[in-house]
Amino acid sequence: MSKQYKAIIVGATSGIGREVAIHLARHGVVLGLAGRRVEKLEALRCEFGDERVHIAQLDVTNKSATETLDELIAKVGAPDLLLYASGIGKQNPELDLEIEADTVMTNSWGMVRLVDHFINFVKKNPAYNAQHRAHVAVITSVAGTMGMGSAPAYSATKSMQSCYLTALSQFARMQRIPMIFSDIRPGFVATDILNPAKHYPMLMTADKAARCILRGLKRRRRIIIFDWRFKLIVGLWRLIPRWLWERLTIVRN
Repeated sequence: MSKQYKAIIVGATSGIGREVAIHLARHGVVLGLAGRRVEKLEALRCEFGDERVHIAQLDVTNKSATETLDELIAKVGAPDLLLYASGIGKQNPELDLEIEADTVMTNSWGMVRLVDHFINFVKKNPAYNAQHRAHVAVITSVAGTMGMGSAPAYSATKSMQSCYLTALSQFARMQRIPMIFSDIRPGFVATDILNPAKHYPMLMTADKAARCILRGLKRRRRIIIFDWRFKLIVGLWRLIPRWLWERLTIVRN
């Protein structure tokens, strides 16, 4: 990616969002980084310099998030990429309503709020055209392809995100909005979102996940699943009938 490339990452304080930010910064990309923990963002700005890294404290569950996004765009300039990496994922065997509600608000409503706002920005901005299309990418999950009984809200919100991106892709074509979309579906990635007391099969480092994501984004892939093992697993479990899947109580992670 060139030095003129501009990207905004929502949810850049930790996990995959932070790793993608680090990789892009090392390649000279101008970044707008947003998240709730401003001290984490400050650390990235100090590391890579305030000429290339602009930051904003942003909570996707607040109405003011769209205003904060506008302020960040004004600092960065019309971005080539908006990556929504903000997310909550918890196993919830007690069906704690607060956990379920927080998950829905962050993963679903937060994404809708900011992605839709950005689409409306692109519609009105002359910087975008058929030769320069805005790229929206959302980190969903392979969990969104089938409901996981140990994490109902997480599974459902990730499924919603994928379906919403499909609808938005069609919407952009209908409205002739110069945009492309990427649905990023990682498997298990070693981030704070996972319970450190549990064992996760085929666990991937955040660094490797970021590299897979950036390869997919560079190729403008509509759906990015990594690695090949999870592509195979997703393909296989989609063949399982719903009635059988719902009886597979051995699925815990």
